[in-house]
Amino acid sequence: MGAEQAEAEVKSRQSRIFGFYGRFMDVVPYLTLAISVCLSSLITEMPPADRTAVAVLSAAAALWVYFGFTRMSAEPQVPLARMTVYFAGLTVLGFTLMRFDMLFFVFVITGFFHAGLLRPLWMVVVGIGATSLVVNSTVTDEPSAEGIAVYAVIVCIQTVAISLGFVMNDRMERLRTQREEAFAAREAAMEENAGLHMQLMTQAREAGVLDERQRMAREIHDTVAQGLAGIIAQLRAVDAAADEAQRRRHLDSAVELARESLAEARRTVRAIGPATLEEAQLPEALAEVAAKWSAAQGVPVEVVTTGDARPMHPEVEVTLLRVAQEALTNAAKHAGAGRVGITLSYMEDELALDVRDDGSGFAPGRTAAGAKGGYGLPAMRQRVGRIAGSLSVESEPGRGTVVSAIVPALAAVPDGG
Repeated sequence: MGAEQAEAEVKSRQSRIFGFYGRFMDVVPYLTLAISVCLSSLITEMPPADRTAVAVLSAAAALWVYFGFTRMSAEPQVPLARMTVYFAGLTVLGFTLMRFDMLFFVFVITGFFHAGLLRPLWMVVVGIGATSLVVNSTVTDEPSAEGIAVYAVIVCIQTVAISLGFVMNDRMERLRTQREEAFAAREAAMEENAGLHMQLMTQAREAGVLDERQRMAREIHDTVAQGLAGIIAQLRAVDAAADEAQRRRHLDSAVELARESLAEARRTVRAIGPATLEEAQLPEALAEVAAKWSAAQGVPVEVVTTGDARPMHPEVEVTLLRVAQEALTNAAKHAGAGRVGITLSYMEDELALDVRDDGSGFAPGRTAAGAKGGYGLPAMRQRVGRIAGSLSVESEPGRGTVVSAIVPALAAVPDGG
């Protein structure tokens, strides 16, 4: 806030300085002309005819300044040709007045100020040189070699000195313009950055909403949808059961699936991980899921763990557990498998899960779920992709299916660490 206030004060001070200089430039020709007329009237004695000529020329000079400069300075942009004509007329009028009275050199001094209105810079130097020639013209009223030499030296020194002042002023003006442009560019960049920041925040919010929707969709599919599918399967099995004991077993399984699905739905809404992973590591959780699925489907499942089992990041364990659940669900719904094998492999940098069944298989790219627009395989790929893993499905008609997931071996973060 302090830097912005200081910058505003600098701009205000510069604006006041340039405003004062502009008003001075407007007044200086009339001021120098009035001084010259007053000095000439009070000091110089001249014939009435010359006095009349001086008065006419002074009035002409005032009108020339008014129409050639004062009126033009109010316009947004004055053509260079018009300003050049004005300056030439001003110089000629000053030179003529000095022929009557040298005191009008005060009026001619105006040329040193108004030469700065010319462009480009070389014309400014020419204007200063012409003004210096006129101002010092009285030095050569009695020509002599010495007088001409003095006159030339005075004109040269005066022209160079005043021109250097204009050159420095021009450079300062360019620096000021560049500084203002830099400030304007910085402010524009800050505004653009603020806009980009708001845009990024909006995109981040939208991405967060989309990510949460996808998470809810995956969790609902992996828990509630699978539970409902299992309940339907158990209820259908009730109709096909031969005796009361089998019907009771299927009904009990349906009730248990309903309880588990309700619990998982509540956990999904609160973004809590599966209950099987709260009190056990991934190998035990896989074994529990496989045992329940095997009991419900009547299909044997073999779970094998290789490598040194160790705690993994919750997201890694949840991902592989959900992949296993989805693969088992697909095996039950579409494959008609007689046996299923699950292998969990702990490696140094990676963790691999393979789920194999000896079911009917399918042609690549034409899964039963995909044909019906199911969510299973896309959900598995999204889950694995979120943690920079990869998922592959190998299958042939009549030769079973293998679902393989490989994810980074991200170690669990210790509590309080």
